Amino acid sequence: MTQHRGAWKNRWTFMLATAGSAIGLGNIWKLPYMIGVNGGSAFVLVFIACILFVGIPLMMTEIMLGRRAQKNPFNAMQQLANEANASPHWKYLGAMGMVAGVLILGFYSVIGGWVLSYITLAFNGSFDAISASQSSQNFESLLNSPYLLVSWHTVFMVMTMGVVARGVSSGLERANNILIPALFAILLILLGYSMSVGDMQAAYQFMFTPDFSKITPVAVLSALGHAFFSLSLGMGSVMVYGSYLQRNVSIANTTICIALVDTLLGLLVGLAIYSLVFANQLTPNAGPGLIFQTLPIAFGHMPFGHLFATLFFTLVAFAAWTSAISLVEPTIAWVVENTSVKRAHATVHLGLIIWMIGITVSLSFNVWQDVTIVFGLGIFDTLDKLTSTIMLPLGGLLMALFAGYVMQKHHRQDELNLGRSYYTAWKITNNIIAPLAILMVFLYLLGLIG
Repeated sequence: MTQHRGAWKNRWTFMLATAGSAIGLGNIWKLPYMIGVNGGSAFVLVFIACILFVGIPLMMTEIMLGRRAQKNPFNAMQQLANEANASPHWKYLGAMGMVAGVLILGFYSVIGGWVLSYITLAFNGSFDAISASQSSQNFESLLNSPYLLVSWHTVFMVMTMGVVARGVSSGLERANNILIPALFAILLILLGYSMSVGDMQAAYQFMFTPDFSKITPVAVLSALGHAFFSLSLGMGSVMVYGSYLQRNVSIANTTICIALVDTLLGLLVGLAIYSLVFANQLTPNAGPGLIFQTLPIAFGHMPFGHLFATLFFTLVAFAAWTSAISLVEPTIAWVVENTSVKRAHATVHLGLIIWMIGITVSLSFNVWQDVTIVFGLGIFDTLDKLTSTIMLPLGGLLMALFAGYVMQKHHRQDELNLGRSYYTAWKITNNIIAPLAILMVFLYLLGLIG
């Protein structure tokens, strides 16, 4: 490690931190509603397959690149390219991931603010006996208020940057050591509640009873894309976390554990949500409004609903918080390792930049809702499409290609430390299956196939 770098104390803390990066709004907010709109069990089956054959190999690759260089993504790709006698332009792959993380946090923090707002609504009993129209009105009132959106966005940014400013051991490690166990504890409580007052049998049948007739090309590509994004791949977060990892830790075993935990949590949240949805005769295909508009109705008509609604949105907030921390860490690491600026000062300055991006996103839902950037898209949609449709798939694709075709073979073997058959399996998935899969997702998201 260089003078300015920290390190995880052990494999456990690395797993918690990386799991925290992966477990975010994507798995607790997006995965359940994607299951609903893509046919339930059909989507789940394909999603699990995609995690196994695309997500895990790519996460191994990104951790390997970070640990080999033990630098931030920009410097890591520069060093690895030099080792392989390759073009120095590979360093811009690391830069692209860092920029993507900053841009994502610019709108992610606004959604995080929605979650914090809903904690207060749930705690105050605002969901008690609520109707569908009242639930929609609550959400619309939040979006139509610039003051509320900016205020909650500010709170979420202070929470995030406050952790990052404290460094690897005192900030990232300590936060994840507390938040991830707390997250699972709350989830278990919510599962118990859903089993007692919800329709768990209907939820289980919806999510896990195979119905192969519902496996469509769109469902496959959607599952493939979400498997990629649910593990926080392609933006440098996993790479910089891997750069803090000790040499004696197995990348393969650790990656498998992280992916399984991430996937299991998402599926358990889905069971808890759909158990409540079916018990209240609500529709499972509500889309993005599932947790902000549909779930409040379910909680509002159940015993102790305000208490468990508060716990649920606290769970979502914890997941969003741990993921947000990882989005900004690559850029902070670059500043600390390449300048004389201290981590706390770098965090404040970068935090202000992201905070201002978030203000423009907040205003795009109300006073600037008619402002468009490109192709008729507003500020929020432009940032979302730019990062999720272009930057992240491209970043993941290039990382796979670099590791498989540019990086020196003995460096790959030293870092992965796999037996011949397992190394061959990783090589096939990383060099052939994952690039083709990412390319298909990339073309699908651009609307060229599907």
